[in-house]
Amino acid sequence: MSDALKHECGIALVRLLKPIQYYKDKYGTAFYGINKMYLLMEKQHNRGQDGAGFASVKFDVKPGTRYISRVRSNDQQPIQDVFAKINQRLNGVIQENPEKVNDVQWQIENMPYVGNLFLGHVRYGTFGKNSIESVHPFLRQNNWKHKNLIVAGNFNMTNSSELLQELIELGQHPKENTDTVTIMEKIGHFLDDEVLDLYYKFKQKGISKKDASPLIAKELNIQKILKRASKNWDGGYAMAGLIGHGDAFVLRDPAGIRPAYYYQDDEVVVVASERPVIQTVFDVNIDEVKEIERAHALIIKKDGTVKTEQVMDQLPNKACSFERIYFSRGSDASIYEERKNLGKLIFPKVLRHIDNDINNTVFSYIPNTAETSFFGMTEAAEEYLNKHKLDIILNGNKNISAKKLTEILSVRPRIEKIAIKDAKLRTFIADDNSRNDLVAHVYDVTYGVVKPTDNLVIIDDSIVRGTTLKKSIIKILDKLNPKKIVVVSSAPQIRYPDCYGIDMARLEDFIAFKATLELLKDTNQYSIVDEVYKLCKANIDNIDPENYVKKVYEPFTADQISAKIAELLKTENINSELKIIFQSIDNLHEAIPNNPGDWYFTGNYPTKGGMRVVNKAFINFYEGKKERAY
Repeated sequence: MSDALKHECGIALVRLLKPIQYYKDKYGTAFYGINKMYLLMEKQHNRGQDGAGFASVKFDVKPGTRYISRVRSNDQQPIQDVFAKINQRLNGVIQENPEKVNDVQWQIENMPYVGNLFLGHVRYGTFGKNSIESVHPFLRQNNWKHKNLIVAGNFNMTNSSELLQELIELGQHPKENTDTVTIMEKIGHFLDDEVLDLYYKFKQKGISKKDASPLIAKELNIQKILKRASKNWDGGYAMAGLIGHGDAFVLRDPAGIRPAYYYQDDEVVVVASERPVIQTVFDVNIDEVKEIERAHALIIKKDGTVKTEQVMDQLPNKACSFERIYFSRGSDASIYEERKNLGKLIFPKVLRHIDNDINNTVFSYIPNTAETSFFGMTEAAEEYLNKHKLDIILNGNKNISAKKLTEILSVRPRIEKIAIKDAKLRTFIADDNSRNDLVAHVYDVTYGVVKPTDNLVIIDDSIVRGTTLKKSIIKILDKLNPKKIVVVSSAPQIRYPDCYGIDMARLEDFIAFKATLELLKDTNQYSIVDEVYKLCKANIDNIDPENYVKKVYEPFTADQISAKIAELLKTENINSELKIIFQSIDNLHEAIPNNPGDWYFTGNYPTKGGMRVVNKAFINFYEGKKERAY
C-alpha cells in the first residue's frame, strides 16, 4: 500500500464449556484456553499493533479468591509481551510448587489466568492516546460478581461526546473521555440497574443476599441490558464483554460495519474478528464458522447456554468493504476470491492505458498485501492473450509453421517481482525528519527486467494520501527507465473520512480531495468550496443531515480526478509518463457483493453520525483546524 492505513482492532473470545480438568485430560494441559487465546490474537496481529490485552474469569471459586485476571501491554510487540508476562507468572507458580504440576484444582485456586472465560484484544488506537490506560480490555470493578464488567471492542463511535454527556446526566463522573470507557460505563450503568432489580425481586420473596447471588446470575437479562445501553450509539462496532460471574456477550452494530465470527461445539465457544483465524486455530471447516448477524448479540450464559438475540433494529447491510480489500487476512476463501476479482475487473482499464501492448509491458505489485489482486490482474491478462492467440490461429494462415505456432503460444504476460521491501529498515525509520531521506530505500528494485520501450504496471491495494508514492515508489520505479508507469489501485478513490474504525480522519490528507481542489481552481469553480462550507456550517446540528461534501466532487469524472492525481504525484525529476488508475464503484461491488459499505469512496454513510462527521471534517479543513471530526 502506498500509504499504510492503520489496522483495525481485533477481538478474541474463548468460553470453555467443559471443566478445566477435561482439557487437561484430553489435551495435556490446564492452559488450553490460554494457548488458544494466544493463537487467536497472534493470528490477528495484523489488525492492531500499538497495544494488546488479555483477561480471564474463573468460575465458582471460593470467596476471597481472585477470579478476574487481566494483563495489557503497549510494548512494541504487545501480544508477545502479554503472553510472556502470563507465562512468567504461570511458570513461577509451578516452579515454586512443582508437586502441583498435575493438580488442576489447585492450579485453578492458586494460579492467575487459569479460567473458564477469556477475552483478548489487539488494538490500533483511533481515539485516545497510546498509553497503557487506553489499551483494552477495560475493567469495571465491583465487590458484587455480577457488577464486574470487562469490555473490549473493534469500534469507533461518531457521537462519543453526546454519550459522555448522557453519563454525566445520569450522575456519573467518568474518569476518561474515551469512547471505550464511555461505552463500558453505559453498559455498566444498566448492568447495575438490572442486578439491583433482581436483588429486590428476590428480597421480596424472602431470599437472602447470599442465596440470591446464583439466582441473579441465572436470570440476568443480557439482551435487555445491551438494548438499553446501546439505544443512542452511532458508529461501527463489534463489542465484547465478560461479566464477573461468567456471562459473556459480543454485540454487532445495526449496519454490520465491523465484523465478528463465532464457532461452537461441545467443548468451546469462540469469537474472533476474522473467520480464517477460527478455522486455523480450531481446525474447523469454513461452513462451521458463523457470522454474528448485524444488530444481534451472541450471548453466552454462565450455565453454558448459547444464543443469538436481536438487540436493535437492523439498518441495511453496510459491512465494511475495506475489511475485504485490505484489513482481513487474505487466507479467507471468500476474501481471496474477492481480491482476485478486483484485479481481474480493473484489467480492461489497464489494457486501455497500455494501448493493448502486453508484449511490451511488465506487471508487478507493491506491497505484498496487493499480491492477490495482482494474481487476478495477471489471470485476466493471460485470458486476454489466450483469446488473442486463438484469433490469430483460427483466422490466420492455415499453413502456419510449427515454429511460428510455438512463437505464438509462448507469449505470456511478463510478470516480475519489481520491488522488494527491506524489512530491516522498516522500524529504523521512526521520526519524520529522517523518514523523507530514508524512505526511498525501504524498497529494493529489480534491475534489468524493464526495457526503455516497456510499460511498467504496478498494482496497489489502495491509494490514500499518495505521500509514499510521490516521495519514494514512483522515484524508484522511474530508475528502471520504463516508457510509462501505470500505478493501479484495486480500490476506488478514497474521498471521505472513515469514522467507524479506520484511521482516515481528515479530508485534506486524501490525494483525491487535493486533486479535486486543484481541478476546481483550474476550472474557476473554487467558489463551490465556500458554498459547501456554508452548507456544512448551517446544518451541523441538523437531526437529519446529508453529505454536502459530495458537491465538491460533482463537477468532475473519476477519470479527470485520477489524471490530476497523476499530475500531483509526478515530480520534475520523473522521466517516465505516469498514469494512475482506480477501481470503479460498480466493479468494487461486483467483486465484493456481500460487503457493500463504501462510504469512504462514495460518501454514502450508513448512519446519521457519519454524515455529521464528514461535514464537520470539511469545516475543520476550511477553518484550518488540524483535528479529528469525531
